Amino acid sequence: MDESPPPLRFDFLVLGSGIAGLTFALRAARAGRVALVTKKNRADSNTNWAQGGIASVWGPDDTLELHVRDTLEAGAGLCREDVVRSIIGEGPARIGELMELGAHFDDREDPAHPGRRELDLTREGGHSRRRVLHAKDATGAEIERALLQAVASEPNIAVYENHFGVDLVTTAKIGAPGPNRCVGAYVLNPAGNRVELFAAAAVILATGGCGKVYLYTTNPDIATGDGVAMAYRAGAGVANLEFVQFHPTCLFHPRAKSFLISEAVRGEGGVLRGTDGTRFMDRYDVRAELAPRDIVARAIDSEMKRTGADCVFLDITHKPARFIIDHFPTIYRRCLEWGIDITKDSIPVVPAAHYQCGGVITNLAGETEIPGLYAVGEVACTGLHGANRLASNSLLEALVCAHRAADRLLVQRPEPFTGPLPPWQTGDATDPDELVVVSHNWDEIRRTLWDYVGIVRTDKRLRRAEKRLGNLQEEIREYYWNFRVTSDLLELRNIAMVAELIVGCALQRPESRGLHYNLDHPKPDPAWAQRDTVMRRTR
Repeated sequence: MDESPPPLRFDFLVLGSGIAGLTFALRAARAGRVALVTKKNRADSNTNWAQGGIASVWGPDDTLELHVRDTLEAGAGLCREDVVRSIIGEGPARIGELMELGAHFDDREDPAHPGRRELDLTREGGHSRRRVLHAKDATGAEIERALLQAVASEPNIAVYENHFGVDLVTTAKIGAPGPNRCVGAYVLNPAGNRVELFAAAAVILATGGCGKVYLYTTNPDIATGDGVAMAYRAGAGVANLEFVQFHPTCLFHPRAKSFLISEAVRGEGGVLRGTDGTRFMDRYDVRAELAPRDIVARAIDSEMKRTGADCVFLDITHKPARFIIDHFPTIYRRCLEWGIDITKDSIPVVPAAHYQCGGVITNLAGETEIPGLYAVGEVACTGLHGANRLASNSLLEALVCAHRAADRLLVQRPEPFTGPLPPWQTGDATDPDELVVVSHNWDEIRRTLWDYVGIVRTDKRLRRAEKRLGNLQEEIREYYWNFRVTSDLLELRNIAMVAELIVGCALQRPESRGLHYNLDHPKPDPAWAQRDTVMRRTR
């Protein structure tokens, strides 16, 4: 690997190309040059995989107070109400801007006014009203399409595909005088086989979540917790990472990798049944299939353990076939590929890791504890989601907070760093000789998290995971410093770091709350309401 060339200098450096990164880039491009770095192609993001939709107060029977109440109830006493009100209150305006960019959401004829169209709102678990805007069952892809189209016509945005963030550059790390701040990032360019230095007055992490830390996940392969790991290594605080949301319904099929069955299927009347065909959710919650995700996921987990079954079944066959196909064309087509006709057959489903409710500590404008470093979207912990994300609030949060972060930086432009920036040093590192070490450690981390830090936990399981991950970290650190970096090695390093942080946060919380359910502490502790679990690097 050659030594790095001179720094690539921009006003803003964005890592990630989902709804948060693209929204920020478009707004910030009004005031300066933006580098948009994404580790795969620009459309690879959790946003692109989002089926359900984006929640906002839109219908005539809905109110801000109802959406706030639903969000606070799902968050199990850990949401910050001021944050909840701000994000939900700004939702309609931000979604309106998205529509102006060309994003199209499904509509229908207004039954009260023939000839007039209105948005076709659906309902998901935890919502007391229909308030989820959607584009069939591929809402994220439609939002991504509109944003990417806008980015393509913006000359102030340079997109760097297949570039992988290695580490953040801070003045403390490089020994520059004055208060610590973030001034850029080292980025691996596999095509050039070198690590490049991107310098910017503001660095924005929009890297998404960490689903690939678990063995089974609904997330794409890119979701390896890179932003959380990079921010933590740079000295930023992270919080509430024990709250990993497991989506209740991932398709259970040996060839169906990571395929999500949208919560909107339950919102439109789908019911969950055991292997004997009996509906079971009404035994766990009065809201049955429309209970929040943590409740539904634990219920499915309980039913599978009680009966010894490998899965449960989601049944929407009582609805007309045309209704099912029109509302869920992507799910219908994909299931049909695997021999499941959802108009006639129940869908085999299991819970899978889906969403990271904690993350890098930020305010509503995305500011982290390190000046110059921002985090927006799933990578951030704003206080909106609390102990359990309300369905379809995630795209809303990414949209609002990215907009706020850009506006903050447009008003308070940071001064560019003018001091010397050291290039990446390869040193005596050599090309890796045994890639099997990477794949073996990757597999062991994911199995450890799945077995010991899943939907149901115990103190013993968490301590066992802590010990195993500690041993793996030593191996990975030695491997990292002895060999030249590759994208596989960087992802392994990051999932190992995030796995440790998830376990560390889980061990701090001596109660069960929301997505964190510990059999040794099965009840919420009032003393832990409104208390975050926080981790900062000490070495």
